[in-house]
Amino acid sequence: MLQPPHSSLQFAEVPHQRVSARDRDQDAPWHTEAVCRRDEAGLFFAPSKEPTAARLSREEAAKRVCARCPVMVECREHALLQPEPYGVWGGLTAAERRVVLARRRRRDLELKKAARGTIAAAG
Repeated sequence: MLQPPHSSLQFAEVPHQRVSARDRDQDAPWHTEAVCRRDEAGLFFAPSKEPTAARLSREEAAKRVCARCPVMVECREHALLQPEPYGVWGGLTAAERRVVLARRRRRDLELKKAARGTIAAAG
């Protein structure tokens, strides 16, 4: 499994300008440009028994970091494909990622049903 880019053991200097996926070095892993690599991992992962108000505040702060990150989309897709069960990844909390995944599953089922209906009508 890929190490979280915001692991406290992995720090890297990240450029402040936004770099498009097209301009990025294709050989470098996406997480090398993650803004969160400069931040404390505790911002992205909940401590045990964290009070709700503190969790919401911490998650909003983490999302602000994600919002300025040039690899937010790649990070989010990584977290959805893994799926990462904890923390803020790509600007989404674990609960928000579960909602996105459920919507994707429903959409995929609807598309499959529609495709079967089209094939049956044509045949």
